[in-house]
Amino acid sequence: MTLVERIQEKFSAQIVYGDPIEKDGTVLLPAVWVAGGGGGGSGEQSGSQGEGGGFGLFARPSGSWVVTGEGARWVPAIDLSAVMVAGSFLLMIYLRYRAKSRT
Repeated sequence: MTLVERIQEKFSAQIVYGDPIEKDGTVLLPAVWVAGGGGGGSGEQSGSQGEGGGFGLFARPSGSWVVTGEGARWVPAIDLSAVMVAGSFLLMIYLRYRAKSRT
């Protein structure tokens, strides 16, 4: 399998959606946010040639589709660490503003 074929295999709907999970007439279809990138190159230095390349993927849960007899609805995943970082940042801004307004 060539490098291009491997990359094409990795970028498919199968990396975005997980296997459906069914229980009591309800189907959950988990989904993730995926980003990827790669690069490569070759060159010559002091009479010797070299080449190299790399490729990477990053994935985070984004939510699930919940499918019942009544229809489908999207349920987003909540990233508590991102919520805590954003809350800490906002608290820091508030405390600085409050300290400046007292002087």
